[in-house]
Amino acid sequence: MTRIGLNLIYLVPGETGGTETYACELIRALVDAASDIQFTAFVSREAAATTDAPWKNLIPSVEVPVNAANRLEWVRGEQLQLPRLAAGARVDLVHSLANTAPLRGRFRRVVTIHDLHHRLVPEAHLGMLATGMRVLVSAAARRSDRIITPSATTAADVQRLLHIKSSKIDVVPEGIGAEQRVAPAPEADVRGWLGAGDRPIVLSVSAKRPHKNLARLISAVADIPPERRPLLVVPGYSTPYEHELQRQVAALGIEEDIRLIGWIEPERLEGLYAAATCLVCASLHEGFGLPVLEAMARGLPVACSSGGALSEVAGDAALLFDPQSVPQITAAIDRLMSDTQETDRLRGAGEARAAAFTWAATATGTLGSYEAALRAKP
Repeated sequence: MTRIGLNLIYLVPGETGGTETYACELIRALVDAASDIQFTAFVSREAAATTDAPWKNLIPSVEVPVNAANRLEWVRGEQLQLPRLAAGARVDLVHSLANTAPLRGRFRRVVTIHDLHHRLVPEAHLGMLATGMRVLVSAAARRSDRIITPSATTAADVQRLLHIKSSKIDVVPEGIGAEQRVAPAPEADVRGWLGAGDRPIVLSVSAKRPHKNLARLISAVADIPPERRPLLVVPGYSTPYEHELQRQVAALGIEEDIRLIGWIEPERLEGLYAAATCLVCASLHEGFGLPVLEAMARGLPVACSSGGALSEVAGDAALLFDPQSVPQITAAIDRLMSDTQETDRLRGAGEARAAAFTWAATATGTLGSYEAALRAKP
């Protein structure tokens, strides 16, 4: 039986955004697709402490004694402890699910590189973190037998910036984001919690990081006249950058129009998707675009940035805008609040588009990458 180790040392539940969704959904799909493979998850202390997670109830897990919220501990666990623990578990291959990977160990390596934000939008990572990412991601790309990217856009970035041959890269699109497994909280409860009244809700599921372009999104909402201004709700993990966004909101005097909230329980997030008028993703750069597909799968009209992976994922099923242009973002929001013919078109197109992305297909592509890595010459 083939033994595959899944490197989840990076994962801090509730604080790692799309890479957590990727891990949760991929593990479920891999277990369904590959009964002949023994999977073992290598997890941080934070992830080991969870009770209801696929790496706890679907596959065996090994706790790596590090706190991944501390980046130095995460790197130490991945580079020094994981090789020893993987050898003890006798794994044939280690799949690292979030950009970096162990550089030594007598096993084959696959790494998923979701994006190269640290190279393309340097403000996303500052100081030593940016330097560390440049070194570790580049080294992981060189040392791995196969590289998985979720989009052709990211594959091209890896080839161009990390000087990796295309023959080593497998483009494996992700699924539709977090599957809907719970009933949405009632709309009245969601609106009461937000203090939304009967206002339109513009949803932007996003970590509070500079490359997410939330400052321009906030300015775009502020440019809508107060009598028809929607409530902008931004659920996603907090970062120090959130303080700048809060100062911007206060300076614009729109505190009653913006809700910057943290990660929320699935029932409430599903309630937000159900209550919202639209989802807007104004990011400057993405490796894929899970929230876009999550919204489309739930019948919610989407407006998102043109170009790159977001437009690759959205196709013609979203209203596209230049993310550098506040007027274009404002116009897109305005249209989705007023043009019922366009929103009806986007609902139908979005649901059809999302149906083309499944985690079962992601698992199939990932297993193909494992097979290629195991066949590769040492």
